[in-house]
Amino acid sequence: MCQSREDVKLEKLVIKGPVKTKGTLKVGGAKNSAVAVLPAALLAKSAVTVENVPAISDIHMQIEIIKSLGASVTWMRKDTLLIDPSKVQPKIVSYDIFKKLRASYYLMGVLLGRFGWGKVPVPGGCDLGPRPIDQHLKGFSALGADIKVNQGLVEMQSKKLRGSKIYLDVVSVGATINIMLAAVRAEGKTVIVNCAKEPEIVDVANFLNAMGGNVRGAGTDVIRVQGVGDLGGTTYSIIPDRIEAGTYMLAAAVSGGEVLLEDVIPKHLESIIAKLKEAGVMLEVGEDTLLVRGGNSLRAVDVKTFPYPGFPTDLQSLMMVLLTQAEGTGIVSENVFENRFRHVDELKRLGAKIKVEGRSAVVQGGTNLTACPIRATDLRAGAACLLAALVAEGETEISGLDHIDRGYEDIEKNLVSLGVEIKRVDG
Repeated sequence: MCQSREDVKLEKLVIKGPVKTKGTLKVGGAKNSAVAVLPAALLAKSAVTVENVPAISDIHMQIEIIKSLGASVTWMRKDTLLIDPSKVQPKIVSYDIFKKLRASYYLMGVLLGRFGWGKVPVPGGCDLGPRPIDQHLKGFSALGADIKVNQGLVEMQSKKLRGSKIYLDVVSVGATINIMLAAVRAEGKTVIVNCAKEPEIVDVANFLNAMGGNVRGAGTDVIRVQGVGDLGGTTYSIIPDRIEAGTYMLAAAVSGGEVLLEDVIPKHLESIIAKLKEAGVMLEVGEDTLLVRGGNSLRAVDVKTFPYPGFPTDLQSLMMVLLTQAEGTGIVSENVFENRFRHVDELKRLGAKIKVEGRSAVVQGGTNLTACPIRATDLRAGAACLLAALVAEGETEISGLDHIDRGYEDIEKNLVSLGVEIKRVDG
C-alpha cells in the first residue's frame, strides 16, 4: 500500500449522512501534472515560478526531494511556488524520501537530462499491481545512457545524450514524461512512439516549451523532441485537476445534489460527462464550468477503464459507489491496473452488494448503505469512501487519511461548503 510519512497522525474523518451536496467549488491544479512539473523545473538554469500548485502531501514530498538536491523552493502564495535550480547537484537521493512517492522517478529523466548522471532508488507509491519502470529505462538506454540496477538503486550515466527513435511497448504516462525530460536537452531529435495522451503530458510538454524546449505532438501517440542546449526560467500555471473535478461531479451525482464546478476544462472530462449522462445525471457544460445535478432515478451502466481519452481508472472506485445507488446491475471492468478493487471490501462493509470476478466487478444497485468504520486503502479508494459516506445512513468514520491527503487539498473545507457535516478527529 502507499507509504505514509512517519509523522502522519492517526486521524479519521467523521461524516454524517445521507446528505445532498449543493454549492460551488473552484477546481485546483492537477496533481499528476504538478508532480512532474516541479522536478522538470530543475532542468532550467534560472528561477521558475509555478502557479496553481495543489498544496497536497504528494507535492510536499516532491518539494522535499528536489530541495535535497540543492534547489531553493519558496511558497510565494498559497498556490504559487518559486523554484531556483541554480545550485542543484546530482546527489544520491535518500531512499527514505523516494519510497514515499512514485512520481519521484521523474528525477531520473531530470538528472540524466541535466547532468548526464543520476543514482536514484526504485520509487514507491500506491500498490495498484505491477507498474515496472522498464519502459523508462529502455528510453534512457536508447538516448545513450548506460543503465545499471543494483540493490534497489538505478544508476544512469552518459557522456552525451543523443536523440533516438523510441517505441514504447506499453502506453505509459510516466515513461512518456520521463523520456521527454531526458530528451529535451539531448543532442538531435528524439521521436517517442506509442505515447500516452493524457492532458497532464501535454501540460508538462507546454511547461518545457515555456522554458525554451522544443516538444511537439504531446497529446498524440507520437511526440517529437528537438534537443536544445539550455532551458531558462519562466512563469507557468498548472492545468485544472480533471480527477478532482470528476470526484466532485460524482459527489453531486451520487448524493442527488447540485454542484457548480469552476475552472475546469470540459474537454478533459468528456468520458466522465458521457457516462454520467448515460446514468441519468443532468449536466450543463460551459466554457470553463460544469453544473452537475444528481437525480432521483440513476440508471445502472457498464464502465470500462482505459488510458485517456477513455474512462479514467482513477475514478473507477467512485463510479462504483454511484452504481450502488442506481437502478439495475452495472459491471465495472478495470483495464489499467491489476490491483484496483481493494476498496470493494470497504464498500461491502457499508452494505454494498459487489462481486469481483477477475478484473471485473458486478455491482447491484438500489442498495441502502449504513454507516460503519471503514478505511482508505489508497488515494482514490479513499475518495470512494468519502462518496459512500455521503449516502450512508448515520456517521461513517474513515481512517487512512494519509492516502486521501496525497491528492485532495482542503477536502473537509470543500465538502463543508457543499453542505456536508464532516470533521477530522484524532484516531
